[in-house]
Amino acid sequence: MSTRPEPAWFKSSYSGSQGDSCVEVAVTEQAVCVRDSKDVTRPHLAVGRGEWARFVGFVTDV
Repeated sequence: MSTRPEPAWFKSSYSGSQGDSCVEVAVTEQAVCVRDSKDVTRPHLAVGRGEWARFVGFVTDV
């Protein structure tokens, strides 16, 4: 039985000092994971790296 190491989660540098309304992101070999920073016990969302790149490209163009 193999166990996967916990990914390194980080918040945006734009996150406020209060820590509310933030998401955390972790990059793995297979995917980019996103979770709610206020409740890290809930399951995270995982998307492919290509899909994440398209999402980031879209939001930076807005």
